[in-house]
Amino acid sequence: MIHVLAQQGQIATPQIEYAAILPVLIILAAGCVSVLFEAFLPRHMRWPGQVVLCLTALVAAGVSLAVYVSGSPVAGLTTLAGAVSVDKPALFLWGTLLALALGAVLLIADRSVEPGGAFVAQAAIRPGTFQDRAQVGSTGMQTEVFPLTLFALGGMMTFCAANDLLTMFIALEVLSLPLYLMCGLARRRRLLSQESAVKYFLLGAFSSAFFLYGLALLYGYANSVKLADIAHAAAGSDRSDMMLFAGMGLLVVGLLFKGSVGPFHTWTPDVYQGAPTPVTAFMAACTKVAAFGGILRVLTVGFESTSWEWRGVLWAVAIVSMVIGAVLGLTQTDVKRMIAYSSIAHAGFLLVGTLAMTDQGLSGTLFYLLAYGFTTLAAFGVVSLVRDSSGEATHLSAWAGLAKRSPVLAGVFTFLLLALAGIPLTSGFVGKFVVFSAALRDGMAPLVVIALVFSAVAAFFYLRVVVLMYFSQPAPEGPTVSVPGAFTTAAITLGVIVTLLLGVAPSFALGWAGAGTFAF
Repeated sequence: MIHVLAQQGQIATPQIEYAAILPVLIILAAGCVSVLFEAFLPRHMRWPGQVVLCLTALVAAGVSLAVYVSGSPVAGLTTLAGAVSVDKPALFLWGTLLALALGAVLLIADRSVEPGGAFVAQAAIRPGTFQDRAQVGSTGMQTEVFPLTLFALGGMMTFCAANDLLTMFIALEVLSLPLYLMCGLARRRRLLSQESAVKYFLLGAFSSAFFLYGLALLYGYANSVKLADIAHAAAGSDRSDMMLFAGMGLLVVGLLFKGSVGPFHTWTPDVYQGAPTPVTAFMAACTKVAAFGGILRVLTVGFESTSWEWRGVLWAVAIVSMVIGAVLGLTQTDVKRMIAYSSIAHAGFLLVGTLAMTDQGLSGTLFYLLAYGFTTLAAFGVVSLVRDSSGEATHLSAWAGLAKRSPVLAGVFTFLLLALAGIPLTSGFVGKFVVFSAALRDGMAPLVVIALVFSAVAAFFYLRVVVLMYFSQPAPEGPTVSVPGAFTTAAITLGVIVTLLLGVAPSFALGWAGAGTFAF
C-alpha cells in the first residue's frame, strides 16, 4: 500500500544514505545479534562470543566511518527524511564515541568465567590477599552487559546526530534504558549497585518527562519538531515567546541532566559509586560526549537566534555546576565519588565553550569532550585495580602510600589526575585553553575568570590524592594492586597515550573538530 501511494505521488519516499549512517546500523545490528547470542549460545561460550562480537562491531563501525570520511562526504548531509544529520560535528562525535566505547568494552570484557556464572578479573592476585578467587568473581557482571552496551552506544550516536526533537527523544530513551540496567549489574556490592540503578532510573524518568513536555510546547509553538523549523519560527514570528522559552527551558533541563550539569547532577555521585567500575567508565566518558553533542546541536541550530534571552540563565547554570563540582569534590573520601564531582565541574567548563556560540567554541568543546573522555576512561581503569578483601578499595585511606606498593600504577594515576586538573603537556590543559579562549573571544571574560578560579580549586582535590599516594605510609593490611589483564592494560594504555598526544600534539584533533558546523 505504501509503495502504491508513493508511486502515485501521494507520499514521498524518504531518501536514505546508507553509507552515511552505516556505523550506527552496524552497532544496532550487533546489539540485536548479541541478544541472540544470550538466548542460544551455551553458557561457556557466551563470554568469548560476546567479546568477539562487540569488538568486531566497534572496529567495523570505525572502519566504515573512516572510509566515509576519507571519501569526501557531502557537507551537511541529512537523511532519513531529515531526521538525522550526518555533518562534520556528528562524524567527530561518532568517532569519539566508538573509540571510547572500545576502551570501555575492553574494561568490561576483562573477566574470566567462574562456575557460578560470575566473572572475575583476569589478574594475578598476590597470594594471601583473597581467601579464594571466587570472592573476586562476585564483583563482576554477567554477559547481558554486552548487548546493553551496544544498544546504549547506538542510542548515543543517534542522539548527537538527531535533527529533530522526536528522534532525539527516542534516542535518549534508547541510550538511557540500558544504562539504568547496567548500573545494577554489580554482584559484589549488590545492594549499593541496585540502589544506584533505582536512583538513576527515577531521576532519569523525571528528566525524560521534562524533555518530552518541552518538546510538546515547542511543537505547539512552531508546528514542527525539526530544529530548523523551530529556529525559523523563533526568528520570524511575532507571536508571544512565552511558549518558546518555556519549551526550551524544559527541554534543556532534560539535556543538562544527561550531561551531569549542576544543579541537575544529583544522580551522578551515587550512580558513579554504586555502578560496576567498567560501567561507570563507559557512562562517564560516552554519556558526557553524547549529552553535550545534543546540547550543542539544540542550542546552535534551534535557539541561536534567541541566545540573548537565555544565555544569561545558562551562565548561571555553568557557574553553579563549577561551584558544586569543585567545592563538594573537596569533601569526598571515595575516589569514584570524587571523580563524579570532578565530572560536574568539567560539565561547567564544557558549558562555557558551548555558550560561546562560535566556530571556535564548537571546535573547542568537541576537543574537550575527546580529551576528557579518554582521561576519565583510563582513570576508572586504574581505580578497578586497587582491591582489598571486600572488593574494590575506593576509600581514599586505602590509597595511602600506593606509590610504595605499585609505583607504575601510582605514576599513571598521577598523570591522569594532572590531566583532569589541566596541567600543561596534558590534554586537559589544551582542552581548557581552547574552550576558555573561545569564550574570551565571544566576550565572556567574567565567566572565564570564574572558571579559572574554580579550576584551581578543583586542582586541590586531585593533588590531595597525589600527595596521599606518595607522601603517606601504607597501612600494614592495606589493599593489593591487581596485575591487570591484557584488556584492562590495553584500555588504560589507550587512555594514557591519547591524553599525552592530545597534550603535546593536539593540532590534528583540533583540525578535525573545527572542520565544519552543524547542518539542518
